[in-house]
Amino acid sequence: MLLGEVFPTIERRKTPRRVLVTGGAGFLGSHLCERLLAERNEVICLDDFSTGRRQNIAHLEGTARFTVLAHDVAEPVFCSVDAIFNLACPASPPHYQADPVRTMKTSVLGAITMLELARRTGARIFQASTSEIYGDPQQHPQAESYWGHVNATGPRACYDEGKRAAETLFFDYRRSFGTDIRVARIFNTYGPRMDPRDGRVVSNFIVQALRGEDITLYGDGSQTRSFCYVDDLIEGFVRLMAAEPAVEGPVNLGNPGEFTIAELAAEIIALTGSRSRLVHRPLPTDDPRQRRPDIGRARALLDWSPRIALREGLTRTIAHFEAVLGLEATGAAPAPLTVGAL
Repeated sequence: MLLGEVFPTIERRKTPRRVLVTGGAGFLGSHLCERLLAERNEVICLDDFSTGRRQNIAHLEGTARFTVLAHDVAEPVFCSVDAIFNLACPASPPHYQADPVRTMKTSVLGAITMLELARRTGARIFQASTSEIYGDPQQHPQAESYWGHVNATGPRACYDEGKRAAETLFFDYRRSFGTDIRVARIFNTYGPRMDPRDGRVVSNFIVQALRGEDITLYGDGSQTRSFCYVDDLIEGFVRLMAAEPAVEGPVNLGNPGEFTIAELAAEIIALTGSRSRLVHRPLPTDDPRQRRPDIGRARALLDWSPRIALREGLTRTIAHFEAVLGLEATGAAPAPLTVGAL
């Protein structure tokens, strides 16, 4: 395992390392906080709760090594940390398009704020970038060397271009100041703690299937995506952050299995036993036709590749959504999730 230097075991150090996770109450951030705590680190979860949810971290609050800081990542923050994971940014189209100016500020100003903190403290810093860097790609599968095909003025540009600008800042800080950076380009990820209302394809389809509603396919459903289960992705995060020597350039993290959106819908209908019908709607502007990562660098440099197949991951995710929707139907507050839960 590659954790020895960045996150050494508690027996090898006198005090836990202090790790800041921005966007720590989000879908990915909450799983990362959980993993870091399990590795005996001290974790500061920074989130303004605009899209992050308190219930995602409710089971962690009260832990001695866990602190929640309600704060906007675009505003300066002063704390002593050894490592920073910068995950803060709305990641689903309905959320990031709701306030596109704020989305861009979160990506760009948030990157500057966190890079300045890393510069002051000497912390290693990780940037959660995105496969949206590649836009509607003309190369398939997408390798890190591909520069992308992105509409800089479209409705998705606030997110796509914000993440591209953040990457530029990270590599400029490394060249200018020697900042120890790690950049991951994240492909579609799913799993427990996704917001049922976030508008992502997996959560949309599962919620619609469980409720017996029509399942909405945009376009003819032939567009493809690759779906990575959240536990696999978090393993990639930790390995990239811990890799020695430092990994040069961005690294794709995602599952190279490729499925059409129609295939995903059919699988979810089968797993839920739903009688939902498929209905078609116009394809959104700039929606990518194909999306699949080339993970050759992650395999070679991190000895990482996903292990959880789509059916297994969907089964776990459906069980989570069944519990969440059941609680919503009764008007009960969602129960805190325990460490190691689905």
